[in-house]
Amino acid sequence: MAAQLLMPKATAVWLVDNTALSFDQIAAFCTLHPLEVQGIADGDVANGIMGANPLQNGQLTREEIQKGEANPAYRLRMSEPKVRVAASKRKGPRYTPISRRNERPNAIKWLVRNHPELKDAQIMRLVGTTKSTIESVRDNTHWNASNLTAMDPVTLGLCSQIELDLEVKRASKGAPMPEELNEGTTLLTAEEALARAGRSGEAAEGQHNDDSEQRQPSHESYDAESVFSKLKSLRTQDEE
Repeated sequence: MAAQLLMPKATAVWLVDNTALSFDQIAAFCTLHPLEVQGIADGDVANGIMGANPLQNGQLTREEIQKGEANPAYRLRMSEPKVRVAASKRKGPRYTPISRRNERPNAIKWLVRNHPELKDAQIMRLVGTTKSTIESVRDNTHWNASNLTAMDPVTLGLCSQIELDLEVKRASKGAPMPEELNEGTTLLTAEEALARAGRSGEAAEGQHNDDSEQRQPSHESYDAESVFSKLKSLRTQDEE
């Protein structure tokens, strides 16, 4: 991104008063019209404006001015800034070109369908729309709802992929975890763990007892007299 001249008219006033540069050179450097620079020299333009020295703010050097004074066809070059000033963050909704404003409802429909976790404020930042428009698209009450087609806002040029991914990441941080994940990752207290272990141990012991009872053979009680009587009856039958 090319550096921009600070206070062009004030800089032109200083160059007119303190250098021998031509009007064309000053106009080209300060992005002004040559007639405007001539008006500054005649006192018809920029009355009351105090000149700004481009040497002090580091946007021009004395050597560059001397080159321009020696050659009227030479065009001054702005010095590289020694300190980079961070661009101010955009406030309010994103500006959308007029040629693409009709595509915003399509982008809203795509975002609502594919990223329901996004909040209205996030969609407003991405697309540059209003909350009422988002609600009408979501509720299918938009005046042109029958003709809307879900389209990726990145493809439409309404936002960049990096901005979309950032908003989706922010929204996913506050989203609740699924129930199955919550159940699997829940930590039990010591009391709950001991109680659960005790219940499982009792259930295992009860099952073991049932199995042992099933495997244990049943012993019937026998009467000794009845046994001997049967043996005697069998012996008498053999003798006969």
